Amino acid sequence: MFAVEVRDHIMIAHSLKGDLFGPAQRLHGATFVVDVAFFRTRLTADEVVVDIGRATEALAAVLAPLRYRNLDDVAALAGRITTTEFLCKHVFDGMAAAARAGALGTGSDGVERLRVTLHESHVARAWYEGPVGGG
Repeated sequence: MFAVEVRDHIMIAHSLKGDLFGPAQRLHGATFVVDVAFFRTRLTADEVVVDIGRATEALAAVLAPLRYRNLDDVAALAGRITTTEFLCKHVFDGMAAAARAGALGTGSDGVERLRVTLHESHVARAWYEGPVGGG
């Protein structure tokens, strides 16, 4: 299996509702390092997994509505608890749609799997991985 990974980061604010979250129920900030790995069995005709430049642009576009925002105020996330795990799946869905649409360069519709990892800190991270077609 071949893989390529791109990285970006976002700074957000949010509050996590529910007793499980203790002090994180209060509004707080977070900086997430976001990695997206693209997997495929065979390379494209150009001998790549995806176009790295286009993958980087697609990731920036998926993250743009979250960047420097209070996630409690983002309509697309209304009613959800914006945990790191939840955000992994949210980013996954956007990146899978970009891959299916061919936005990652010629042959990007052949990407089989994605893994989205959000690094919450130097000691904690979460990821979501799945097939591009079925996310």
